[in-house]
Amino acid sequence: MEQILAFSALDRHFARFLTSLSGRETPELYYAAALLSHHVAEGHVCLDLRIWERRQITTIDGRKDIYTAPKLTDWRTTLTNCPVVGKPGDFKPLILDDRCRLYLYRYWEYESLLADRIRQLVFQPSGSMIRRPDKHCLDRLFPATSGIEPDWQKMAALIACLKPFLVISGSPGTGKTTTVAGILALLLEHAPTTKLRIALTAPTGKAAARLQEAILSAKETLACEASIKACIPEKASTVHRLLGSLPGTSSFRHHQKNPLPVDIIVVDEASMMDMPLLSKLVQAMHEKTRLILVGDKNQLASVEAGAVLGDICGDFPGNLFSSEMIEEIRPYADDQFLQHVTAAETPGLHDCIIQLRKNYRFAGLSDIGKASAVVNRGEGAQLLESLSAHSCGGVDWSALPKLDELEGRLERIILNGFREYLDLIHTAGAWDDVFAAFERFRVLCALRQGPFGVVAINQRIESILEAKGLISRSRPFYCGQPVMITRNNTQLRLYNGDIGLILADPDKDGALSFFSPDGVGRYRRLFPQRLPDHETAYAMTVHKSQGSEFDRVLLLLSDTDAPLLTRELIYTGMTRARKQVHVWSDEKVFISATSRCIRRTSGLRDALWQNRS
Repeated sequence: MEQILAFSALDRHFARFLTSLSGRETPELYYAAALLSHHVAEGHVCLDLRIWERRQITTIDGRKDIYTAPKLTDWRTTLTNCPVVGKPGDFKPLILDDRCRLYLYRYWEYESLLADRIRQLVFQPSGSMIRRPDKHCLDRLFPATSGIEPDWQKMAALIACLKPFLVISGSPGTGKTTTVAGILALLLEHAPTTKLRIALTAPTGKAAARLQEAILSAKETLACEASIKACIPEKASTVHRLLGSLPGTSSFRHHQKNPLPVDIIVVDEASMMDMPLLSKLVQAMHEKTRLILVGDKNQLASVEAGAVLGDICGDFPGNLFSSEMIEEIRPYADDQFLQHVTAAETPGLHDCIIQLRKNYRFAGLSDIGKASAVVNRGEGAQLLESLSAHSCGGVDWSALPKLDELEGRLERIILNGFREYLDLIHTAGAWDDVFAAFERFRVLCALRQGPFGVVAINQRIESILEAKGLISRSRPFYCGQPVMITRNNTQLRLYNGDIGLILADPDKDGALSFFSPDGVGRYRRLFPQRLPDHETAYAMTVHKSQGSEFDRVLLLLSDTDAPLLTRELIYTGMTRARKQVHVWSDEKVFISATSRCIRRTSGLRDALWQNRS
């Protein structure tokens, strides 16, 4: 089988460096190192040599060479004998494990430390860190609900008391943040002699702001004392800020020897966490710190290395418990719960994972809920057939227009989506109203470049709005311009993914300022010239949209198929919409994308699930 690759200059330089370091010309090492570098750049944690055994590799970069990988046993023997390759536990540039997975040393270490820490949390005895909750308190915070399934939110709260590690996975609208607020109240009520120190965090500034808003809203409805509510934090931060980024380095102020002074860490949008960052977070935890990961395992994985939430959740159907855990839960549960669980023979990671199923946003026969579930099953052809045969108010699909027709097709939906917030700016509307109107609609693109990518679509949107007199473009900034930050700046407290608007500042005689909400009803302002790297944001990539919600979404896929187009990308894009999503795509590209899953190579899943019964 032939595999065509384009090695980067970095891939080849790395391969040459390791070959030189080994002291002898070894093609097996050179191509293994180049492949590993190439894979890490694509988000993989390691290189699985088994996949590449005897495969012909044709490069289309400057050298344009052809290499046929050797038989696996020969390749492994050659690499094992190289002085730059070690086994797990060795301090060598490359690590080759017993499953023929080749790692950069630092990625092997990240994965090993993360797996070890999660296993320590998983196998701590139930109830060893907090006394078992009072059933009346649990029922008060999570009152009985109607339905044929158990209340998985209540079960998540119970497990959070019994175990120091909990994963809550669920699609948008399943009440993940509401569950977290209830869990924190329950833990606080059962630790009356100590004031628990709680950290709310997320991978990006935008996701942290959303978590902050959601917790503020959710805790107001909690059935608990005001003193308990007051102990639930009202501030969320990025993981980088929580750990204390050291400018100019990849290191943090908090680490194994200087742990975080925190008792409970809640990480929202955990699907966006990359392997190195989560590994550094767990290393910075105290021995008795509790960790709660919250996210949607079906969403896009991190842009960086790994698909950590997917690896942690594994491929089991969810809500599977060991016999020991079922006995722990039995006094708090009804027969309905016992009828909906399957017992595993031994304790394990499955005891710490809850999959929320009841959807409060896409309830009943929601078009978006049904369509996203179909995409999640990889049934793209069936979905297109259904959308073509029936008119669905919440979801519609259209073929991508030709390039000379694109602006005309965009005009109506763009004017409907953005006119309200721009009119409010022109009439000096309240900032809250301006930002609320802007957040009702967004264009999401699968790619950055190309005729249907973010860069080109933003330019077309600006042309449409200017032609209608809604904006007056000037460079580098103009009134009404939405701006997304693309590089972290800890001094300015602006982070990759943060979005604000360029508006006339009444406190500066109408001069333009960058305004961004702080999550607690106030707005930060900054001279636009001080902004770190940024871009216009009428349209954004699906990756950048994670953690956001809009009333309406226009989802644009590419006109040609690409490996980046996956069912996770389409699922994530569609579920950003609360009320309506328009999908524009080539039919064959859509079907191909929904049949393709993200597959990132790592050893974390094996390390966590190898003892599963």
